Amino acid sequence: MANKPKEAVNAIDLTLCLFSFLHLEQKTFSVEEAVETIGFGRFHIALFLIMGSTGVVEAMEIMLIAVVSPLIRCEWQLDNWQVALVTTMVFFGYMIFSIVLGLLADRYGRWKILLISFLWGAYFSLLTSFSPSYIWFVFLRTMVGCGVSGHAQGLIIKTEFLPTKYRGYMLPLTQVFWLAGSLMIICLASVINPTIGWRWLIRIASIPGIILILVFKFIPESARYNVSSGNDQAALATLQRIAKMNRSVMPEGKLVEPVHEERGRFKDLMDPKYLRTTLQIWIIWLGISFAYYGVILASAELLERDLVCGSQMAAKVESDDNSEEIRSPCHCHFFSPSDYRIMIISTIGEIALNPLNILGINFLGRRLSLSITMGSTAIFFLLLNICINSVGLIGFLFMLRALVAANFNTIYIYTAEVYPTTMRALGMGTSGSVCRIGAMMAPFIAQVLMDTSLVGALCLFASVCVVCAISAFTLPIETRGRALQQIK
Repeated sequence: MANKPKEAVNAIDLTLCLFSFLHLEQKTFSVEEAVETIGFGRFHIALFLIMGSTGVVEAMEIMLIAVVSPLIRCEWQLDNWQVALVTTMVFFGYMIFSIVLGLLADRYGRWKILLISFLWGAYFSLLTSFSPSYIWFVFLRTMVGCGVSGHAQGLIIKTEFLPTKYRGYMLPLTQVFWLAGSLMIICLASVINPTIGWRWLIRIASIPGIILILVFKFIPESARYNVSSGNDQAALATLQRIAKMNRSVMPEGKLVEPVHEERGRFKDLMDPKYLRTTLQIWIIWLGISFAYYGVILASAELLERDLVCGSQMAAKVESDDNSEEIRSPCHCHFFSPSDYRIMIISTIGEIALNPLNILGINFLGRRLSLSITMGSTAIFFLLLNICINSVGLIGFLFMLRALVAANFNTIYIYTAEVYPTTMRALGMGTSGSVCRIGAMMAPFIAQVLMDTSLVGALCLFASVCVVCAISAFTLPIETRGRALQQIK
């Protein structure tokens, strides 16, 4: 009789041990938990350098038009609208393919689409250098724009691998790569354009993209994408590899995530949960792009025509008997060394506010930080009306480039964070597509309307920035400190 209680206790202990064993066996973790547990390390540094370098290539391809415009204007005797059309068609190709590639990236993977877009862009960029006519030049640069639209997948891959607390610090630093690409193409143009010509400039500018293709193999497919498509084994292998490179540990248990058969659907962007966010994001993307490329093209136009707030042009007309040649859109006025120096100085401005931008994003939040920089951009556009000499022009262009770059930084981060994995690439793709509508309109304001009314063009840019500032301030979701969502 005395042994019965002991037997009962042993039976209870055995049951508890069995329950604990089963509980341990059923312990699971998600990709989000794995990313946070592994933390930041050597893998993320390699990821930042390789995927960030996509910005170098994109900047070189986009900025190339600004530095070759005077040469093709002269070679093919182009009017203002024809020069503007080149930029517009580049962004038209970007706009169409941005949606297509975003949809494909959500369905078939970010890495594959990124690789295809780089191969496409490098091929057509090289072909552009052999353009026999203006029509061929426009067509081939449009094809380049189609390829460049896929470069956004590099940012998405970075976003999906970074721990939450590092995204607000690491993603804005991507601007360094865009700055490097912009400076590289300007410096190359200053040496190559006056010597061996714009065709060799395009060929040499294609080299970084080709080199980057060769190092893509060191970066794996997004683990978040793999689990969303049911490929848990590939996601687990990727996470284990990252943990090994970072000399970190994986969470205990089994990787478990629900499979999402319905991915990359446009109607999800119109879901009531995201409808207002999507529409306001589109407004902001359109306005930021309009302002950004407006600044770039306007600065190039001001330099090309010596319209330093109207003073130098007036002096030339008074002193030169052949004033009709100056007014002619086919007048061959190439960039001088001083013009290239001014472009370099204003371009460096793109990183001037990066430290403040990082602080604002992390401490004020994405929405408030963006609304402040957009409002400031509007003010500087208006102030550009009152500059009276070349020094003033350089200063205002410097600050404008700093502000528009900060705007792009913030909206890129916000868009990548606000959408769940199943629609993140499509969300970025559609935003990039709408963004290019603004970029397509910018040339006709900066290169055509500005020639007629400088004040009217700058006031239009400022008005659009004010609308974007209001839209940013009223965004319904703040993503600062929020984990990336896997499903909507």
